[in-house]
Amino acid sequence: MTDSLRRGAPLALVLSLLAGCASLPPDRGKQDVDALLDARGVPVATAHSDSSAEIDRAVSSLLAEPLQPDDALRVALLRSPKLRREYARLGLAWAEVFEATRLPNPGFGFSRQRDEHGGLKITRSLSLDLADLMLLPSRSRLALADFERERLKIAATILSVASQVEASWYRYVGARQVADMRAAVARAAELSAELAGRFHAAGNISELQLRQEQAVASQARIVAARAAARALQRRAELNAAMGLSGREAQAWQASERLPLPVDEEDEIEVLLALAREHRLDLLAAQREAAVLGDAEAVVRRWRWLGGAQIGFEQEQETGGGRLQGPEIGIELPLFHQGQGRIARAEALRARSQAALAQLELEIEGEIRAGAERVRAMKAVAEAYRAALVPQREAIVARQQERFNFMLIGAFELIQAKREEYDAYQGYLEAIRDYWLARAALARAVGARLPSESRVGGLTPSVEDLLAPSDKAMDHGSHGNHDDRDGHRQHDGHEGHDRHDGQAAPPGEDEDHHHHHLGHDGHHGGQR
Repeated sequence: MTDSLRRGAPLALVLSLLAGCASLPPDRGKQDVDALLDARGVPVATAHSDSSAEIDRAVSSLLAEPLQPDDALRVALLRSPKLRREYARLGLAWAEVFEATRLPNPGFGFSRQRDEHGGLKITRSLSLDLADLMLLPSRSRLALADFERERLKIAATILSVASQVEASWYRYVGARQVADMRAAVARAAELSAELAGRFHAAGNISELQLRQEQAVASQARIVAARAAARALQRRAELNAAMGLSGREAQAWQASERLPLPVDEEDEIEVLLALAREHRLDLLAAQREAAVLGDAEAVVRRWRWLGGAQIGFEQEQETGGGRLQGPEIGIELPLFHQGQGRIARAEALRARSQAALAQLELEIEGEIRAGAERVRAMKAVAEAYRAALVPQREAIVARQQERFNFMLIGAFELIQAKREEYDAYQGYLEAIRDYWLARAALARAVGARLPSESRVGGLTPSVEDLLAPSDKAMDHGSHGNHDDRDGHRQHDGHEGHDRHDGQAAPPGEDEDHHHHHLGHDGHHGGQR
């Protein structure tokens, strides 16, 4: 009975250590990452399995309706190689934890020796790394904490990619609106040039005025082509962000209108508190600092423990004699006592704490600057809506009256319409810039903004903006102006990416400077 207990003791020790190893999630943490994203307003993927056919069906269902930002995010979660790559990192982190939480494999030794007299000695040995065995609980605890940190980092990266998808959606819809407006402007400029040709043929305007109108029309066509190309580029960027290609990349349509600004923006202190709770890279940095602090304590506690082996050896000789018993080998700490390991652990802990402090400063700066930019872009949009657009519309109405009483010519009315359409386009671009600023602020906060629940109506479409122009330019009561009717939607002035002198964000409106080419000359030649 005593022998059986003695033989079973090592097995009991091994089983107890194995029981102490924490279990890992069967999905390697994917559900935990999805839960982190869902808590921060990122819609989870809608496929019920990872099969290709199921994913195809889910994507097709999402693309069947006009894409909204959340739909684009869901498509990206299903299709984007970037996001799949981040989820694959979970497998790497899981593998490291698996190795760290398992007992070291034992070593087995065997030797068969003969002496000069024909005697035979057989030696068998079984050994185990004692240092690894003693450090297993601490190593497992640190590995699991590091796995949690890695999950937070992966979720933070996915959240950043999702934010890029949302921003790409706003850029595409904004670019599409600009392209539609510029196309309408180009059509109107072409009609204006045709009208000028008729006036010139009748001797009513000079050759210079005709050439000015034709130059404006040519410039409008050029900028309209640039705007169409920019919209295609933005669509390609959104396709890349969502992971779409081929037929899927061509099939979908996006909403044609952006939401209106919210009535009341979030307070900065509320956003800072939200970031401290939800910013995933901040939580990951905090976890890393804690893990490295714990690791330093473990290194100090076991500083005297170097290499150590325990084992069991058995020797059997020809005569039947048998020698067996335990063995142990330890590293003698004569020349160093782990000072290098301690110094390294201290440096890693100090570096992580400094990185955490730096990240906290950067987050606060990003949020404060982002909130101010949101308010500034909202003020710009409101200035267009409440002041510039109504003023331009009023000018057109007055010029229409003067034209009806033959106090001004057609080109003066056309000029007023151009400036009115400039204001329309500037308003749409201001709304786009506002939502891009909000997307950047949400990325800085690490979660949806609380005010998003207060989003109300939608901006007018380009067709809505242009529809009243038809009525304003109706010359049916004004005799012998039939040839001007085709010019009713004229705005002629094509490219207005930033009308009131606001600085455009880098890369947003590179062709804005083309907008006023030919416009200044048009003023002088008309009167």
